[in-house]
Amino acid sequence: METDDQVSCRRQVARALTIAGSDSGGGAGIQADLKTFAAYRVFGTSAVTAVTAQNTVGVVAANMMSANLVRTQVDAVVNDIGVDAAKTGMLGTADIIEIVADAVCQHRIESLVVDPVMVATSGDLLIDSDAVDVLVRVLLPRAVCVTPNLAEAEALVGFPVRDAASMHAAGMRLLDLGTQAALIKGGHLDGDAADLLLTHEGELWLRTERLDTQNTHGTGCTLSAALAAGLARGWTLQQAAQSAKFFVQRAILGAPGLGAGNGPLWHGYERPAADSESTKAADD
Repeated sequence: METDDQVSCRRQVARALTIAGSDSGGGAGIQADLKTFAAYRVFGTSAVTAVTAQNTVGVVAANMMSANLVRTQVDAVVNDIGVDAAKTGMLGTADIIEIVADAVCQHRIESLVVDPVMVATSGDLLIDSDAVDVLVRVLLPRAVCVTPNLAEAEALVGFPVRDAASMHAAGMRLLDLGTQAALIKGGHLDGDAADLLLTHEGELWLRTERLDTQNTHGTGCTLSAALAAGLARGWTLQQAAQSAKFFVQRAILGAPGLGAGNGPLWHGYERPAADSESTKAADD
């Protein structure tokens, strides 16, 4: 029988769930998410939406899970282990998006980070064409934060997102669509790597030095997983976003240089902190 101290310790462990695809190369998807959760000292669980055969060069093959199997995985995890925060990654089909949104609602998962994965770093399409509208309609309104890159933001809002002004406009549109916050990733712009966190209370620019590297496979997954992990630990959205930004930069710097294409990050450099003083964040 567990002692009172053991029960107290067990209850203090933060829990985060990733609902995403499996990357056989280990650089993105649930593999990157679980590594990130572990780095944050968060217990990670997963619901696999797809199994992919991929590496740093590209996606060779992919099989989607049935929507019912995805839902069963979520139910099994939440009903037994519980969840303090969750994130979505590659969902792929309208059916999976709808059933995930329903599960989030029924299980009352309040801290949901939506990473609207649409295209892999290699350029491979990861979502059905008819699924984007469903994502906007049923999943965004249940998100505490959505984390699109520029191309994904364009697909969600329906207009070009190419500079700071249009990033702000896209973020405002995403708030209008129901998400509580939007973290627009500006990694493809010139200058520093600048991301915009926008809420109804204001905006926060997160800036780090741009790194000249091809080791960027899994950056989006890692950022959203780090954000979810911070929320699972009880940090504010701003604290979690600043920490996630710094975590990704350090993971890129520590990249092991594997593969012939876009190499994976290194998620085990150090334990992240909520204050993340090295993150260059500035209100604009």
